[in-house]
Amino acid sequence: MFRYLWYDSRARAWLLQGAAIAVVMGGLGWLVWNAQHNLAARGIAMGFGFLAETARFPISESLLAYTPVDSYGRAFLVGLVNTLYISLLVIGASTVLGFLLALARRSRHPLVSALAAVYVEAMRNTPLVLQLLFWYSVLTLNLPAARQAYEPVSGFFLSIRGLFFPAVSLEGNTALFWTSTVVALLVVMAGPALGRRIVRSGPGAGSGSRYAWRRGAWSAAAFIVIFGALAGGIQMHIEKPVLQGFNFVGGSVFTPEFTSLLIGLILYSTAFSGEIIRGGIDAVDNGQWEAARSLGLRPWPTLRQIIVPQAMRVIVPPMTTQFLSIIKNTTLALAVGYPDLSFVIATTINQTGQAVEGIAILMAVYLSISLAISIFMNVYNRRITRTQRP
Repeated sequence: MFRYLWYDSRARAWLLQGAAIAVVMGGLGWLVWNAQHNLAARGIAMGFGFLAETARFPISESLLAYTPVDSYGRAFLVGLVNTLYISLLVIGASTVLGFLLALARRSRHPLVSALAAVYVEAMRNTPLVLQLLFWYSVLTLNLPAARQAYEPVSGFFLSIRGLFFPAVSLEGNTALFWTSTVVALLVVMAGPALGRRIVRSGPGAGSGSRYAWRRGAWSAAAFIVIFGALAGGIQMHIEKPVLQGFNFVGGSVFTPEFTSLLIGLILYSTAFSGEIIRGGIDAVDNGQWEAARSLGLRPWPTLRQIIVPQAMRVIVPPMTTQFLSIIKNTTLALAVGYPDLSFVIATTINQTGQAVEGIAILMAVYLSISLAISIFMNVYNRRITRTQRP
């Protein structure tokens, strides 16, 4: 029987995979037992009960309300929101700027293409942490104090404390308003897809029907947001920063830590995104350009309607990897002092000694974010590469 299983390729593959899984699980089990034994010998108990304890350390900036008397779990949530916030900003900005950089690299003007090439080589061949430290030093050493802050535009103040600018504050039933906003976003995302399924095989199927469903989704979303604002009695006020003492109060602020991290990551990631997009555009056959030119199309409509849709099939897979790299590069926020998730977990480990649990949470969070981005980008990639039925 065993000889039959060994010479059966399918059975042999299952046996080898089962043995590999058993070895890996056994190794992980031994590591957990060994870590627990060594920590117990040093009087350190394993577990995640510390998440409910008081954190007792401040977080310099956060999108969520936080005080040092909150729990470690709340601190982790604040760090996670900060990580997602900076990641989304960098992904969006670097993608847009990368597209412009790709066009500059393909420009026929020698000066424009040369400057773009120098930028790409300089950014890609310089360590990211060095770039972050450079921008942090620029923002902290070369700007004036708060009392001598620059005011390039009325209400905007730039100093060593950061960039202060007016903010919009909402009064009323904000919970209802934000709930309606989330529902409106879901309608915008799900409406066109639902419309395509409904009209795909019907007599009204076609691009016109799809555009009608898209316009309908945006109209419905606008109605939902307006209804939520009116029902919640939302009132908007502009809150401007005011100098009090040695700093500004009110409004919003981009701190030097956040700004240096944002600028450094955007400039660094733009170089990689630009090369990916340029490669995708170059992968489209030149005959497409010539055919569009023969039909009288100008370069920009040709690029937007013909070249980019075909280039997306080449661009999306490497851009997925680039987005994942951006998420991972946010851990370098430690270098400039921005309180992202890794910063909060490092502080927690120093206070509690729960290194195994902290690293496990950090790995699980980044793994979950990476898998979510990969799934979303793979679904989008399958959608744009799907062969249309005749």
